[in-house]
Amino acid sequence: MIISVEELRKILLGYDSISDSLIEIKLQAAETLIRSYTNNNFQRRSCRFLAASDTALIGVYNRFNVGDTVQITESDNDGLYVIKEITNERTILDKELLSSDVNLVTLVKYPLDVVIGAVNMLKWDLDNRDKVGIQSETLSRHSVTYFNMDGENSTIGYPKSLISFLKPYMKARF
Repeated sequence: MIISVEELRKILLGYDSISDSLIEIKLQAAETLIRSYTNNNFQRRSCRFLAASDTALIGVYNRFNVGDTVQITESDNDGLYVIKEITNERTILDKELLSSDVNLVTLVKYPLDVVIGAVNMLKWDLDNRDKVGIQSETLSRHSVTYFNMDGENSTIGYPKSLISFLKPYMKARF
């Protein structure tokens, strides 16, 4: 995950009424959106190992820590996982794995500006998503105008100014 729910709560004060599960879903959605939009999987290929699996990974790699995000490829377990526990000879992930003889496990690390950008995206989503589409509203002498999210003002559902931090991480699509 780009950032844990606990770390996010430290940064975004005043969002105590939102459940952890909703925040986790929104963080996972933002992570998927960022990875898809940039065509970048943010893998650290120098931190990679092969492991068999049953319900967890069999084996431990000393450069991985609890809370790290890993990507498993080249097996039936393809996907992103978060390390929940590391025991003597097992790496337990946040989701149960299928039995496989070979899993290519690679560390995923996001640069700090991507983490902060994702936090800003989530904050915008929580504060402004319900206001999208309202261009102008007038009640008696009170007038409210929100920003326009049509055409050139937005990309992937967010204002362009909010996602400009992703430009250096864009990779070519072939």
